[in-house]
Amino acid sequence: MLFSLYIRNFALIRELSVEFGPGLTIITGETGAGKSILIGALNLVLGERANSEMVRSGTSKAVIEAVLKNAGTEKINALLKTATIDPTPELIIRRELSSGGQSRCFINDTPCTTALLKQVGELLIDLHGQHEHQLLLRPETHETILDEYGAALPEVTVYRASRSLFQDLEQQLVRLKKNTAEIRDKKEMLDFQLNELNALDLKTGEEDSTETEITLLENAETLFSLSTALSDLLYNSEHSAYSSISTALHTLEKLASIDKRFAIHLEETRTAKSIVDELSRFSRSYASDIDFNPVRLDSLRERQLLLQRIGKKYGRSHPELIVFRDELDARIALENNLEEEIARIEHKITTQKAELSLNAERLSCKRQEAAHRLESAIQEHLAGLGIPNATFIVNLIHEERNDGEISIEGKTFAALPNGYDRIEFLISTNPGEKPRPLVKVASGGEISRVMLAIKSALAASAKLPILIFDEIDTGISGRIAEAVGKSLKALSRRHQIIAITHLPQIAAMADLHLSVEKSVHDDRTVTEVSVLDHESRLKAIAQLISGKNISPSSLSLAAELVDRASH
Repeated sequence: MLFSLYIRNFALIRELSVEFGPGLTIITGETGAGKSILIGALNLVLGERANSEMVRSGTSKAVIEAVLKNAGTEKINALLKTATIDPTPELIIRRELSSGGQSRCFINDTPCTTALLKQVGELLIDLHGQHEHQLLLRPETHETILDEYGAALPEVTVYRASRSLFQDLEQQLVRLKKNTAEIRDKKEMLDFQLNELNALDLKTGEEDSTETEITLLENAETLFSLSTALSDLLYNSEHSAYSSISTALHTLEKLASIDKRFAIHLEETRTAKSIVDELSRFSRSYASDIDFNPVRLDSLRERQLLLQRIGKKYGRSHPELIVFRDELDARIALENNLEEEIARIEHKITTQKAELSLNAERLSCKRQEAAHRLESAIQEHLAGLGIPNATFIVNLIHEERNDGEISIEGKTFAALPNGYDRIEFLISTNPGEKPRPLVKVASGGEISRVMLAIKSALAASAKLPILIFDEIDTGISGRIAEAVGKSLKALSRRHQIIAITHLPQIAAMADLHLSVEKSVHDDRTVTEVSVLDHESRLKAIAQLISGKNISPSSLSLAAELVDRASH
């Protein structure tokens, strides 16, 4: 529910705050008073395109903020979570527009894009103005409307799943056939490459280990000389490190027996002696194990050169060559199984195609049944709204194609994202006139009533909680005006309805009556909105009947209309 609307420095509005209620809210006011400004502000906060000329002259920024309660639907919460905005039961959407043309959007005080604001707005409010193309006029929405009305969403879900599986299988088949063709075209080259790489017997880490071994063999003489010299320094020479530390340790033990302060260094010296002893053993062992092998060195150098040439030939590093070899092996091995795999996938596609066709037919049948009921319901509402000879058609079009994925009664059709039906609403409001798409209905009065009839028929299934009608009364009067008012009143039992009207029959139906007035303050024109009490409301309705000069009879008629509306 739209709970409140705050507007500052927007067009003729300096600052105002309007609270709305459930049921039917009626907005009245003289022509030019600024009723359309309220709709413009709502449009802006719902993500419509902004214009810097909307900012009140002499100010730097316009602000429009709408507070909506119990607006946390599953779709809206999903959108907010994707945008990292915390969903809350009370939704606050705000739009700020600077005089320089910059626009900023917020949801729950978190900055967001205009696109997100528009997405959220379209899930909350359907604003039907005289010239706007709102949701129900868009052919792309008719499918969703029909499915919600006919409770066909489970069938849609099943169809989508079967279509997705069918498409996955077809993609698998395309990839398999492509792989088969590529392997066959390149079989000779692939075989040669695999044999060449297999002959090398490539091993992981071989490049580094070969380099390390070559370095050791190339420096064998130096390594032997240095390790032998190290062994002599540590242990073998007359004044070796081991001998010196042993003497020092003996002396330290004597000192510690006299002065305990030397005792703490005994363990460290024993550790040093052990380290020297271990290092000298390693040096002797290392020197004895050194391999003076020029034949092995030449062999390794040849291997290294060979690996470098192969790497350069294929433009790959040693690890990449191993991966490439394994890929070649897998591709060639795959050829032996491809024909069987292709046959298996083709069989699954045939089976899945039959299931897809069955699900598409079930969905279409449910839609056709719902279409007949929807046609009758809307025509009944149109008759009550003064269009008794209307013909409303829910047109289900099936696109037949020779290569279609769906097969029904010997014909093939395209598998569309949500079935094989293309759905569009058509209407004729006059006898003998051919039904045409909704967007081509010419009369403003007819458009208003057609939209009201559709919304009334869809009231139980419609997901939009808030409906706003700007000048729903265009082109109607008298008995039809009263019928429109009653229809709005009935619709408001399921939805919050906000309607701008000039007709007393409709205004009398209000649960909440707002009046828009224009006045001059400090030489500036200002638009203001006020909530009318019972007496003020009767005067406002009387003014719609007789104009500015309210007569006792017009007041009496206004009271009669209000009383009749309440029963």
